[in-house]
Amino acid sequence: MWQFIARRLAYMIFTVWVITLISFTVIQLPPGDYVTSLVSQMMSSGASDLPPDFEQQLREQYGLNQPMYVQYFKWIGNILFKGKFGYSFIYQRDASELIIERLPMTFAISFFSVLFIWVVALPIGIYSAVKKYSLADYLFTFIGFIGLAVPNFLLALILMFISYKYLGQALIGLFSPEYADAPWSVGKFLDMLNHLWIPVIIIGTAGTAGLIRTMRANLLDELNKPYVDTARSKGLSELRLLVKYPVRHAMNPFVSTIGWVLPSLIAGEVIVSIVLNLPTSGPIILNSLLSQDMYVASGFILVLSVLTVVGTFVSDLMLAWLDPRIRLS
Repeated sequence: MWQFIARRLAYMIFTVWVITLISFTVIQLPPGDYVTSLVSQMMSSGASDLPPDFEQQLREQYGLNQPMYVQYFKWIGNILFKGKFGYSFIYQRDASELIIERLPMTFAISFFSVLFIWVVALPIGIYSAVKKYSLADYLFTFIGFIGLAVPNFLLALILMFISYKYLGQALIGLFSPEYADAPWSVGKFLDMLNHLWIPVIIIGTAGTAGLIRTMRANLLDELNKPYVDTARSKGLSELRLLVKYPVRHAMNPFVSTIGWVLPSLIAGEVIVSIVLNLPTSGPIILNSLLSQDMYVASGFILVLSVLTVVGTFVSDLMLAWLDPRIRLS
């Protein structure tokens, strides 16, 4: 088991290193840089008397005149040895401060969304498989298809419209006005929990619908195998038989989906956070990409990509626990 964990850890570290290369390279693929965008904005605002070497001075100031590989090694070195992701050109702050400030809310929403998905999808998927072709199965299938078809941001807009029209309040933000700028306290935490269920349900809807279908299909496949008939012939009760054998085997593909559920949640969170005005990483990521604020964008992309790798690592460990044969593969 320890050899399996060590091997997976080595793969994870190598994957994270590759991600650092890709994330830093991709953010520099568009033509120009932050200085180009800044000068263009200044020129459009009427600043036509800029010195000829103004752009060059700014690039030297921000270190953008150096080759990309030099910028990369400086960036990754500062992350590894100083814990700093660079400087935000837009917000005039350390990029690490922005990431630390926004990630907790992003992680909280993602964590509760994954929890919501599992709590809802697992029992419904099992019930749909056991009661296949029943009225409840058709109903859950219909709801699942609706959940997969409706984009998260559209669902957010619909809920905002219904809430404002019929309840007289807008479903935006994670805090009430009196707690928005207040320091953390028990009251602010409870207020956050009171607002958190809205984005959790919106973001988790598509993942829940997909995993219900996954669990139903996996369990139906297991229920038709001979070992189930053999266990039933030995006198095991239906509930014990279901939990002990087919459900556990059907959980393998279900658990393996953790790796792609996390990035899909983050991708959905970016748009939903903009629609619902949530204090998460979504708005900052979009703004930094549009403005080519490279250190903020690459830092967020790196951290969220590492989250995906960690999710895959966790799913590998859970699969090894569910099925010992995987440890030998």
